[in-house]
Amino acid sequence: MRNEVMIEFAIALPIALLVSFLIARIMLGMFGARLRIGLTALTIISAVGLSIGILLAALLIPDVRVWMLPTFLLAFGCSLALSFLVAGIATALHRGAGDVDVAKVLAAGESDRVEFKETARWNVREDKKDARMELAIAKTVAAFLNTGGGTLIIGANDAGEAVGLDRDLATLRVPDVDRFELWLRDLFSNLLGRNAAGLPHLQFGEAANGVTVCAVVCPRASKPVFLSQAKDGSSTDLWVRIGNSTRSLGVDEAVEYVARHWRPSVSSLLLGRPTAR
Repeated sequence: MRNEVMIEFAIALPIALLVSFLIARIMLGMFGARLRIGLTALTIISAVGLSIGILLAALLIPDVRVWMLPTFLLAFGCSLALSFLVAGIATALHRGAGDVDVAKVLAAGESDRVEFKETARWNVREDKKDARMELAIAKTVAAFLNTGGGTLIIGANDAGEAVGLDRDLATLRVPDVDRFELWLRDLFSNLLGRNAAGLPHLQFGEAANGVTVCAVVCPRASKPVFLSQAKDGSSTDLWVRIGNSTRSLGVDEAVEYVARHWRPSVSSLLLGRPTAR
């Protein structure tokens, strides 16, 4: 005699996993880079929501079966609601988490996690716009992402004195911080890739002397970020922080660094993001 319950369970299980995966993809599409939960974790959360919905259907509806419409609606609704709730809470908790006290950072000085750049586009010595300044910004951001994270302050000299963004803003068609942020995002996207471009948190704040600077707060990246200087992507470098300096690694060094720095772990598998060490 066939066990109908086991048959229904065997058929429903892969379908439930597929639905959970699709709901997780919807959440990632809705919240985008603001959501710091991986696809695997969201799929598990969605599957829990399906289980809750099926349980509610069994408790509230007499003689209900797995393939009945009320069961499907409750399961799908609970899964969607739980996934949205968790994603919303995670996004809200992350919002503003990257904010830094600009005055405090400037007072502390440069370190392995902090660097100051007087400008992002303007060559102070030659008194002109210079693409080499842009490249230096991208190298520093890539190095922070590839190491342990860090903060880059644009608009401050090596001594930690805020000099402002006026010279950089003057190179833009619309000289304001919004356009400057858009330019920075485009720079990161072109040189570091679209995925890496969304990782840094950009913050504009006033220093103690009232001058506005830009803080680029970089988290630790979940995978290697390569800097590409050629439009066809043929020339790529891996930049890291070593002490207070930013350094490019050779091929052998880069391979060893990546293997050592991004090791898979149980938490990384659950979160869907490799864990940097």
